[in-house]
Amino acid sequence: MGMVEGRKKSRTFRRVKVKTPGGETKVHYKRRKPSKIECPECGKVLAGTARELPGKMKKLPKTQKRPTRPYGGTLCTQCTRKKITQKARAK
Repeated sequence: MGMVEGRKKSRTFRRVKVKTPGGETKVHYKRRKPSKIECPECGKVLAGTARELPGKMKKLPKTQKRPTRPYGGTLCTQCTRKKITQKARAK
């Protein structure tokens, strides 16, 4: 396998085995994906939000990054529903 750069020895990078055209398998070091986005009120994982590295997130269209509903990408559907009903009752 050979010597590896010091920064790649930690588990910050995932090890991906890739088969080269020459027929040998080599280890490629790739950055890990960021953690899933969670709802701040109930802690549920948010649906419809992308989980990519910043470079890939920049290339995604806005519609794929987060839902277009109110509080989309910040609150889950149940918490959004609760918040909207509370605001309507407060008026």
